[in-house]
Amino acid sequence: MSKPACPKCDATEATKSGVIGDRQRYKCKKCGYHFTVAKVGREVNSYYVIKALQLYIEGVSYREIERLLGVSHVSVMNWVKKYGVKAPRQTEYHPTYQILNQKELAEFFQQPGNLKGAGMVVTELGDKFMLIRWERFRQG
Repeated sequence: MSKPACPKCDATEATKSGVIGDRQRYKCKKCGYHFTVAKVGREVNSYYVIKALQLYIEGVSYREIERLLGVSHVSVMNWVKKYGVKAPRQTEYHPTYQILNQKELAEFFQQPGNLKGAGMVVTELGDKFMLIRWERFRQG
């Protein structure tokens, strides 16, 4: 049986270091970090991690990402911290988004007025698409 990789430094050199809650505990020889083997079935699909980080970079809030993807906002915060993603700089623009199916997205892009006045990005969201636009805050 191969030794598990350290979640902190990815080294594969670890020694057994006791048992906690019926799970084997290890100590990394390289960095000294103690960890347990991940539970089977508790891993989140990497698609959701990548999509959550992408939405965060686009300026979507943690709670809004939770509503969109069905993943805890705390998990999203932990991924942001784990992967060192920096918060977007606050500007005079704010993101707004729409969830569209393929037909609605095609109709959106056929109207020339929708393509002016804001930057936008389209990203896949399961069987639908998310259109994120950046619009200026209204002064008034």
